[in-house]
Amino acid sequence: MTTPGWVYPLPGPPPNLSRSLTRSTVTAGVDIDRYITRNEPAWQRLAELTGRAHRRVGDLSPAELDELLQLYQRTSAQLSYAQTYYRDPGLTARLTRLVADASGVVYGKRARTGRAVRTFFVVTYPAAVWDSRRFIMIAVALTFVPALLIAGWLVHDQRALDASGSVRERHEYVQDELQYYSNHPHAQFFSTVTTNNIKVSFGAFAGGAALCVLGVLILLVNSVNLGVASAWMITAGHGWQFLGLIVPHGLLELSAVCIAAGAGLRLGWLIICPGDRTRSAALAEQGRRSITIVIGTMTMFLAAGTIEGFVTGSALPISARVAIGVAAWGAYMTYLVRCGRAAAAQGYVGDLDETSDRRGDQSRPVALTLR
Repeated sequence: MTTPGWVYPLPGPPPNLSRSLTRSTVTAGVDIDRYITRNEPAWQRLAELTGRAHRRVGDLSPAELDELLQLYQRTSAQLSYAQTYYRDPGLTARLTRLVADASGVVYGKRARTGRAVRTFFVVTYPAAVWDSRRFIMIAVALTFVPALLIAGWLVHDQRALDASGSVRERHEYVQDELQYYSNHPHAQFFSTVTTNNIKVSFGAFAGGAALCVLGVLILLVNSVNLGVASAWMITAGHGWQFLGLIVPHGLLELSAVCIAAGAGLRLGWLIICPGDRTRSAALAEQGRRSITIVIGTMTMFLAAGTIEGFVTGSALPISARVAIGVAAWGAYMTYLVRCGRAAAAQGYVGDLDETSDRRGDQSRPVALTLR
């Protein structure tokens, strides 16, 4: 028996084993030095090409792109070899950083976020809008045609105008509209109206998706209100002022509502008539495009909210405010039409998973794609 607390010394390795371990350690160190010396030029060359490619891939010639890919593949294999046979932390860390940097160039990982954002706004979003243009035009017609008809009717028919609201109600409405923009701080007003407009767009989209009926009703009610408000302002002698209050931000705002509503109407129509696809497949496909549209229209509401918060109620002349609104609307519509038509010609339909490179698989190295 052993006495508690006693510790027996562990036996050391045999003399022959100690000498063997020492020789192995020295040999491994020599092998690592030779390995590094032999491959150092290639690693430095890969680091140089990677650094240049991070600044601008297009600066590399086709031959240099080939060289970059070959060095990347060779260094990746060397990293695996070093991890297996040398297990040197310094060497492993160096090769890991080198391979990771080169991988960011070869597969475009560093630029993926910026490229994805650019692709979304230059290709995906305009393509989705263009793909749903017929339903968007239906939403436009439901928004503006009834408004024009009702405004014209009330302006030219006194009895209909009186039936739409009493003289007191019309007068109070006109005064409230004329004072509305002067009673709110610009920044706070921008935040409030932008949030409200986004809620309206979601409502229009969701309503359209509900078998189209609710979406049509929302657009018609909005159109009737617009027509009545226009008639009340015009008959009170403030038609020009009304244009200065509605046109600067309203063109973009109402267009965004129509685009969102059009996406919802198309989604709702697919529930009723999915075509030659299964209903679930049709809804899944269109659902991705609808999400693209809803996200993209947020930029329209941000622009409209900025104009409404800082231009519509400003001291600028009415003609200047109207010109700003028309210019902003015209520029945005030109962007959607031109980019959407170009994207559609290349086969894009607005799915969120689409990328800017249609010439190969999405995992294809950027360096190969650019050759």
